[in-house]
Amino acid sequence: MIIRTILDTDLYKFTTSYAYIKLFPYAIGTFSFKDRDGTEYSDEFVERLRTEISQLSHVALTEKELEYMIKNCRFLPRVYWEWLSSFRFQPEKIEIRLDENRQLHIEVNDYLYKATLYEVPLLAIVSEIKNQSSGNVANLGDILYKLSEKTELSNKHQLLFSEFGTRRRFSFDVQNQVIEHLKQTAHYCIGTSNCHFAMKYGMKPMGTHPHEWFMFHGAQFGYKHANYMALENWVNVYDGDLGIALSDTYTSAIFLSNLSRKQAKLFDGVRCDSGDEFRFIDQLTARYKELGIDPTTKTIVFSNALDFGKALDIQEYCRGKIRCSFGIGTNLTNDTGFKPSNIVMKLSQCKMNMNQEWRECVKLSDDIGKHIGSPEEVRACLYDLRLEEPPTANTFYHNSALMASVISSSVRPIRYPRMTFLITRS
Repeated sequence: MIIRTILDTDLYKFTTSYAYIKLFPYAIGTFSFKDRDGTEYSDEFVERLRTEISQLSHVALTEKELEYMIKNCRFLPRVYWEWLSSFRFQPEKIEIRLDENRQLHIEVNDYLYKATLYEVPLLAIVSEIKNQSSGNVANLGDILYKLSEKTELSNKHQLLFSEFGTRRRFSFDVQNQVIEHLKQTAHYCIGTSNCHFAMKYGMKPMGTHPHEWFMFHGAQFGYKHANYMALENWVNVYDGDLGIALSDTYTSAIFLSNLSRKQAKLFDGVRCDSGDEFRFIDQLTARYKELGIDPTTKTIVFSNALDFGKALDIQEYCRGKIRCSFGIGTNLTNDTGFKPSNIVMKLSQCKMNMNQEWRECVKLSDDIGKHIGSPEEVRACLYDLRLEEPPTANTFYHNSALMASVISSSVRPIRYPRMTFLITRS
């Protein structure tokens, strides 16, 4: 059994789940799986996946886990953990199929406060079964030897980092060994996103909010207002806790233009998850200065496919400009010599309640190749944000660079009128 506890997931799944309960309890959404490498999967893989998923229904929050989370996550109320203790994954809500090209499709549809909890466990299951099916065997000695070099680099240069590697880990056992080693040797490892291992090793659980929070707001309230409203609503729920804002759901440039002085002062910093990190440092520090805020009082958390060498270069560039820390995932939990899975599971459609029609969700990354959404909806989003000339019904869309970067979802695109209202910013 790969997922042995409901805490074997990232903290922000719980914080986002509670935010949906508090503000949007009737909202419904679909999470859709995508393998960016276009891997062909076998029928045997799918059967093993179905068997593993069927066991998710036995996973439940224990009394010991409930008390730990109450004690260590003061920003989430006891009532949430008591609700979670009654929650059970429902395998029948998980649709799994192979298409004619043997591409794997996984979809989960439910109330968003429940659907969001499926994402990380499903990705971890797929990643581990994929390694098992390929006959990949991790050499623990090699993994720990390379890990020692990384922790020595962190210790020498006082490089602050958190372990963010659950969703694309080689296996549960490898992640367990890695985190145990970090706990023993890494003086500047400040925590892990995985709540189970945080509890097991006495580490701080780390995380705030995901792209889906902004994607939901974009679909429901319009792309122009998504960043502003998503941050305002986060503050409405957490009142200043969990204060690292995610910047790149609709490109970092749009995020920075939307960032109000109140939000810039209230949030402790920003997470950079795509694009050119060095350029982003310059852009963010300039925006802080424009708003009359000292950038050296703020923090950037970098989390985009990092290794320790790159993190050290970024830290040097930040010196004297802004604080920094790093969320490092695959380079810690899947640095085994085998190619890690390049898989994601994102919110693909949502509606505010059962009576509303579905609205497609879009993500515009700062990295080419990581846009999510149908080509039609991505174009509409780009146009709404004034990032592209308006398409016409009789014009063939010919921007090959953008089209190469679009990941088509399985959701049929539907366009709706967007809400418009005035937002004032300092």
